[in-house]
Parts: sequence; C-alpha cells; structure tokens
Amino acid sequence: MPRIKLSKPKGYIDYSLIFIVLLLLGFGLIMVYSTSSYSASMSSSANNNPAFYLSKQAFATVFGLIAMAVVALLPYHMWERFAGVAYVVSVVLILMVLTPLGMKINGVRRWLNLGISVQPAEIAKLAMILFLATLVCRLGGKIRTRNGFLLVLFSPAPICLMVWLITDNLSSAIIIFMIGFIMLFVASPEYRRFALITVGILALAALVVFLVLHMPDSGLFGFRGQRIRTWRDPEAYASGSGFQTLQALYAIGSGGVFGKGLGQSTQKLGFVPEAQNDMIFSIICEELGLFGGICIIILFLLLLWRIMFIASNAPDEFGGLLVVGVMGHIAIQVILNVAVVTNVIPNTGISLPFISYGGSSVMFLLIEIGMVFSVARSIEIQED
Repeated sequence: MPRIKLSKPKGYIDYSLIFIVLLLLGFGLIMVYSTSSYSASMSSSANNNPAFYLSKQAFATVFGLIAMAVVALLPYHMWERFAGVAYVVSVVLILMVLTPLGMKINGVRRWLNLGISVQPAEIAKLAMILFLATLVCRLGGKIRTRNGFLLVLFSPAPICLMVWLITDNLSSAIIIFMIGFIMLFVASPEYRRFALITVGILALAALVVFLVLHMPDSGLFGFRGQRIRTWRDPEAYASGSGFQTLQALYAIGSGGVFGKGLGQSTQKLGFVPEAQNDMIFSIICEELGLFGGICIIILFLLLLWRIMFIASNAPDEFGGLLVVGVMGHIAIQVILNVAVVTNVIPNTGISLPFISYGGSSVMFLLIEIGMVFSVARSIEIQED
C-alpha cells in the first residue's frame, strides 16, 4: 500500500494520558467518599453530611479540569515570560500566610482564604517548574560552569526555606527542592556533581537519624526528631505519635490480597485520623487489597511513562524541561506518600496525587498536566 504523507503535520494528542488522568481522578473521588463519609457524618464541622468532603473535592476537580483544558490550548512558550513573576508571586503568597488572610487548619497555618482555601506551597511547586525551565534555557551552555550550576541548584532555596519556616511544611520544601534537583540533573551533563551532592545529602540524613536515635532524651530536632524515633519503633509510641502509622499498617495488613471490599474498611471508622488525606493509600489497600494497591502504582507508572514520552519528544528544551518538572513532581509525591504509609520513611504530610483529599493539590496538579498537553500539542507527527 503506497505511503502518503500529510502536507501539514498534526499536533500530538496523547489519549492514553487523558484516560489515565481521568481514571485516577474518578478513582480518587470514589475513595475520598469511601474514606470520609463516616467521619463527615459524625462531624458537626462537616454539617454531618457524608458527602461533605466528596462535594468539595469534586468542585476542585471540575475547576482543575477546566483550568487544565485552558492551559492545554495555550502555547506553552507564553509562560516563559511570566516565570519571574510566578517566582515573586509565590514568595508573596507564602508571606501572606502570616497576615489575617492566613488560615489555620488542624493546628497548622498553611492556607490562604482567598474566597476558596489555597495552599501557597502548591503554587510554589508550579512556579518553580516554570522558573527553573526558563532559567536553564536562558543560561544555555553556562549551566556547565560552576556558577551556572550553583545558580540553578540554589534558586529553589529561598522558596524552600520560606515554605519550611513560615508554613512549617518541611515535606513540601523537600519536594520543591527535589523538583529543581531533577530538572537540573536532566539539563546538566555534570553527573559527577550530582553524585557528590547525593552522597552528601544521604550522609547528612544518616547523621541526623543517628543523632536522634542515640540521643532520645535530648529533644534534638523537636517533633521531627520524635517522628524519626516513632518511625524506628512505632509500637513503642502506639498510644501517641505512632498511632496513625500503626493503624495504617493494620489497614494494609487486614486487606490481604484482594481486600475487604469497597466501602468495607474498619480502620477508617475513626482509627486512621484524617484517612481521606495523606493515609488514603492504606484504606485503598484495606478495601481493595494488595491487588488494588499494586494497580494504583501501575497506573502511576503508566502516567509517568506517558509524560516521559512527551518530554523526550518535546520540540525544544523549554518544553522538555517543563514536562520533566511535572513528571518529577508527581513521581516524588507518589514515592514519598507510599513510603510514609508503609513506614519506609518517617511520617510526614504528603498527599497522593489526584487521589488524596485536597483542593489546592488537585487543581494545580491538573494545571501542570495542562502544560504537558500543551507541549504535546506542539509535537509534530507525520501520518502515513
């Protein structure tokens, strides 16, 4: 059969990526309702409405999908001119947490009341992706120099420190830094530097763990030191800081291979605090078993594969780095969330992308996915 080339190349649309994102969102809404309906019906702050958290998450999801579609239709290069502004805006929004607009939820001041509750740390993640992609492209070959390398490496530092010290959100600060680290790793061929930095970070982490575990009565590192001690031996703190971790592990263990059935979890009945948030993966494993948990992980792997495919075929460096930043963000959060729930690392507040309850998280993740689709639309393909 003769091969006929189209006179005009067609922009690429990744239908597999669309399907995976929608599947994760739909599954997330189901699990938010399953994990939160009991606690919401018993809570006056939720108006004793079993669908309270579901309705809020559904609103954020719909809003996020609209924003994703709009961003996908816009040329991604237009964001390059707003990269500096995005960096400054993220700084201002973090500082605004200290003003009367700041909201305290569960004893922590991390949100802004702007008509809807917004977490500045989520905006900072998106802003950092835009800023670093622009900075790397403008540096060009200078990124190979020591000064250029260090400039990109430490550009996230002010935002990370503000997120940590002002909003007391070390996990988001680490994620922002890791997004920058991954983008720099992809953009720079100086792999020896990355090896030295990685060894240094691991050595520092090992030193912190050693000091905390061998000086338990010193109060070293405050409540974060307590989390490390709890991680090492959660049963020793079963009635306190180890309670949530142990209950999550009980949920995973009781689910077995195929689970108790959707909606049949017992650990969500007040045993796992705020089960719809960071610990939602444990309820997934309890209700759908190890099989369900593995299926979700496979879905995330497929998502990252499709995003990586788009990054590797991006028409220019800026587009490729944007997509790499989004891929790094999602991958880091999935790995850290599952690691926390299974007690592989100390407990810290990290949501499971597209599934955990959290309006700010799902909205800005969908905006990031919109940028991925925008880059994909610029990939020219030839049909035979």
